[in-house]
Amino acid sequence: MGRSQSLPRGGDPRFGPDADDSGCPILHVDMDAFFAAVEVRRRPELRGRPVVVGGLGPRGVVSSASYEARRYGVRSAMPTMRARALCPDAVYLPPDFTQYTAASRAVMQIFRDVTPLVEPLSLDEAFLDVAGARRLFGSPAAIARLIRERVAAEQGLTCSVGVAPSKFVAKLGSTRAKPDGLLVVPAGRVLDFLHPLPVAALWGVGERAAEALRRLGLNTIGDLAEAPLGMLRRAVGEASASHLHELAWGRDPRRVSPEHVEKSIGAEVTFDADVADPLEIRRALLALAEKVGARLRRAGQVGRTVSLKVRMADFRTVNRSRTLAVPTDTAREVFDTVWALYTALDPGDRIRLVGVRVEGLAGAAGAPRQLTLGAPERGWREAEAAADAAAARFGRSVIGPASLLGARDVRRNENPRRP
Repeated sequence: MGRSQSLPRGGDPRFGPDADDSGCPILHVDMDAFFAAVEVRRRPELRGRPVVVGGLGPRGVVSSASYEARRYGVRSAMPTMRARALCPDAVYLPPDFTQYTAASRAVMQIFRDVTPLVEPLSLDEAFLDVAGARRLFGSPAAIARLIRERVAAEQGLTCSVGVAPSKFVAKLGSTRAKPDGLLVVPAGRVLDFLHPLPVAALWGVGERAAEALRRLGLNTIGDLAEAPLGMLRRAVGEASASHLHELAWGRDPRRVSPEHVEKSIGAEVTFDADVADPLEIRRALLALAEKVGARLRRAGQVGRTVSLKVRMADFRTVNRSRTLAVPTDTAREVFDTVWALYTALDPGDRIRLVGVRVEGLAGAAGAPRQLTLGAPERGWREAEAAADAAAARFGRSVIGPASLLGARDVRRNENPRRP
């Protein structure tokens, strides 16, 4: 779905919460302004006020905005400086991914109480196949109402739900239902729902593709559905043309897949000002390695390939990686590897952003461990696991490498890719 796309909230009774949901086993549940909503739940005095979550420095980016802030034009992925100009009276908060991850787990458990067929897409949205849950919980729309009621009662949060025959249409339905709504797209009215929508509503159509299609006079999904495939191929390429044509006719055969395999875990940071000091860059990489190691252990994963990302002041981006002899989940080994990659790179320029990522993931249980001659019986992994336990109880800020003391400014604009 195009990032810039904003679908109008439904008022058409053909696609309302009480529409015919027979043949509609797929639900898409999307939490409303999730990060901001979790912050308001923690701070009830903020209810009704514009709240923006994101990086607070001059290069920070908005992660989430409450609907009160959105009325001023504030949107996710917008530079925070732009958001401040649009809504100077909003409350601006740094992200707290520990809190968001905990809230996400609680919400996902509500989904799994209804059906085991839950496919999380991110912390705040998931597909559900409720075909097997009808006997116990009722129709798909009734199940959607149950989920919304439980999320509100147990978590103090709201969500929007699309109910449809397929994943693609269900996701469009939840978008149109926002905020805090429910929309059913009957199986027999999918094309009536789809074809008036703008082409940017299609999955895979970003701003550039939408503009290319509009230049051909293809403004709506209905226009695209009727267009010759040859015309679409010239505009967006062979593979995308076939994909978009199928979606435009409501054809999306993908099943809900509850087995989501994480491919990598990483984090990156954009500095408030371009950095040339090797010590500051070293501290940033160590902080990122600490976070990546903690996330690996929390996910029960280890990885063999450690990657470094460096973006220069002129926006040139360089990536380097190294594959280890055995997989790891220790921050110390991740840091040693990325620091070696960085020093070998010797960029000799001011740095705008650095990132650390571990790929080639596998379950930690039974994974081989590096054995070093003369190494103590208990080493870095045990120390980091103990730090994890302390952080879970008292917060991550109470423990960490001594070299990170006073480096909170480096962490402030972190943009983690995964929880």
